Amino acid sequence: MTMQDQLQAMIDAGRDTPLARFTLGELLHKNGDDETALVHLAAAVEQDPQYSAAWRLYGRVLLETGQTDAAIDTLTRGIEIAQQRGDNQAAKEMQVFLKRARRAS
Repeated sequence: MTMQDQLQAMIDAGRDTPLARFTLGELLHKNGDDETALVHLAAAVEQDPQYSAAWRLYGRVLLETGQTDAAIDTLTRGIEIAQQRGDNQAAKEMQVFLKRARRAS
């Protein structure tokens, strides 16, 4: 059973956590299944709105899939959260993605 399968089984069994959703979303994105990755990344930030790494990846995948307006909204929110938490590295990375998204819109 792959890590992806294990995480999905964990979520299906009711052990649904933001970390499980983020990790599964990351694996799905790496494997080219961005549509399903976005579902899990959205769930991660819904379950833990302070999860700046999830906001960063969620915004990045939205941008990479051409969903520019949603990426701008997501990255803007993620930057606010990262700055509030003192997560400067995540905020800087999201600012780079946000600039790309604004150029693409």
